[in-house]
Amino acid sequence: MPFKKFKHRLHEIIYEADTRAGKIFDVVLLLLIVSSVILVALESVDEIEQKYREQLNVAEWFITITFTLEYFLRIIAISKPSKYIFSAYGIIDFVSTIPKYISLFFVGTQSLLALRSLRLLRVFRILKLTHFVGESNSLVKALLRSRTKILVFMFSVVVLCIIFGTIMYMVEDDESGFSSIPSSIYWCIVTLTTVGYGDIAPTSPLGQLIASLIMILGYGIIAVPTGIVSAEFTSQAFKVDRNTQVCPHCMTTQHKDEAIYCHQCGETLNHVE
Repeated sequence: MPFKKFKHRLHEIIYEADTRAGKIFDVVLLLLIVSSVILVALESVDEIEQKYREQLNVAEWFITITFTLEYFLRIIAISKPSKYIFSAYGIIDFVSTIPKYISLFFVGTQSLLALRSLRLLRVFRILKLTHFVGESNSLVKALLRSRTKILVFMFSVVVLCIIFGTIMYMVEDDESGFSSIPSSIYWCIVTLTTVGYGDIAPTSPLGQLIASLIMILGYGIIAVPTGIVSAEFTSQAFKVDRNTQVCPHCMTTQHKDEAIYCHQCGETLNHVE
């Protein structure tokens, strides 16, 4: 019983975010992930790496050991460890943790560079933190529900770029950079999205007038996808289940707010006899 209660409490902290301890755990984990990625980035700067090599190494080992403990605690906290070990996040956790240990056996510079790049995989740990936030599920649903509208909108934008690009090809000369219709379409896309590289620019008054209209149109076009997703997100705001429970047996998520049993395996959620 004491171990069962400990296991239950551990699962509640590590895999869920509806308790104070669970939220603190996720925040600390996120800070460690970001810190580890920053360390890898700093190590790639020769001046910093040479000057602070020992400090960076100590910090790397601290984070690596912390992630190792977290990895084993996640295994202990669930009834079927294989569900986590062979899951996408479990594999990412393992692969992003072992490079520091492997570096003990490889001292070549090229090997170390490859291992450092592997440690950047830790950034993918951030993705699993959204798994425990109800709002992230509603955002995904909003994107899926509005995908048809967004695809139609994107198709319309492509058609506009082809039309305006062709017009600019006829209006401007080769010296301005509008040497072909594909080049003109490229310029239209860059202008319509308000990126504006400046490598191609109209020089004739008519071309500049058309370019001005495209620029103004671009501001409105940028707002359309945001509006589509926002409207869908708002319409679903009151239908979202914010239950963050993760089944300790099969690792299934997205349960209803008042759920007592897992909708996948039927086992009791978050309960100790």
